[in-house]
Amino acid sequence: MALLTDLVNLDLSETESTDKIIAEYIWVGGTGMDVRSKARTLSGPVDDPSKLPKWNFDGSSTGQATGEDSEVILQPQAIFRDPFRKGKNILVMCDCYTPNGEPIPTNQRYSAAKIFSHPDVKSEEPWYGIEQEYTLLQKHINWPLGWPLGGFPGPQGPYYCAAGADKSYGRDVVDAHYKACLFAGISISGVNAEVMPGQWEFQIGPVVGIAAGDQLWVARYILERITEIAGVIVSFDPKPIPGDWNGAGAHTNYSTKSMRSNGGYEVIKKAIKKLGMRHREHIAAYGDGNERRLTGRHETADIKNFVWGVANRGASVRVGRETEKDGKGYFEDRRPASNMDPYVVTAMIAETTILWEPSHGHGHSHPNGNSASDDNGNSAREKSLG
Repeated sequence: MALLTDLVNLDLSETESTDKIIAEYIWVGGTGMDVRSKARTLSGPVDDPSKLPKWNFDGSSTGQATGEDSEVILQPQAIFRDPFRKGKNILVMCDCYTPNGEPIPTNQRYSAAKIFSHPDVKSEEPWYGIEQEYTLLQKHINWPLGWPLGGFPGPQGPYYCAAGADKSYGRDVVDAHYKACLFAGISISGVNAEVMPGQWEFQIGPVVGIAAGDQLWVARYILERITEIAGVIVSFDPKPIPGDWNGAGAHTNYSTKSMRSNGGYEVIKKAIKKLGMRHREHIAAYGDGNERRLTGRHETADIKNFVWGVANRGASVRVGRETEKDGKGYFEDRRPASNMDPYVVTAMIAETTILWEPSHGHGHSHPNGNSASDDNGNSAREKSLG
């Protein structure tokens, strides 16, 4: 008699009785952090999202539509290999529309895609590397993995990048997630244990444009599925435990073609200046509950202040020593919370640094300060900005 695990692990590609595959359609639900999915059968393998059928779901059950008019349309946008069903089965990242083709209010991908398809943004090839921190919690009690029931472990210090049963909790989940993401075709670039015990991080990138959001959402979905199997809970709360414990962020590393080219450090400084001018707007879009995390302690800058510096982990935006030395490279926006929407954050950084122009009231000497193609003009304007 076959065991349940045998049947779950059946490889459809090995049977001659069917060419059919299973596609798991994934979308972001009504809270903006809940990842939903459902599966359908397709007649054969598909590798182009535009060849996949649209689908629909009951939006009144996800907080995305009313009961009287509940149908929401799923538009396939990106395909990944399914690490759970394996074979030729796929995961499909979708976004959501009304039946007449309008993006629904919670569809953050639509406006992000508009920014990333702007010719000025496309020509700059924006690269992203997102550091997704998260906390593993014990099921039923919502208390971090490895922490004593109703009590606390020893203070922070021994846990960051640590090994050992008394310091590292949940590595099997982390490693399973790492390999599953690689299998899926996600550009996951590393993992590490974080400062607070039970807290971990994975990095996605470098990825260009809208793909950064697609990949991070699917990586989050895979992590939710793996923790479901393991019987633990993953929390993306930016400050899961109050007090003298590190919060969880989603530091976003960013560069454009101009920043990666000679003279790029001047372009970086100008971009950071623009980010500082729009600090309030960015903070408002960088995740819920972030004020509990951005306190000026635990490797953060105070939420009210915009500070940037080289190699400064207490800054809002950090530039690496290597970038300063090479005169080109990337910078890190340390403000986004772990529960941020990557579509919102990546698009907003591109919009502010490439498309947005401050009014003359901000003291800018030139209306087209972002036209990085003219090197001489660019560096002259940069000097005028100090």
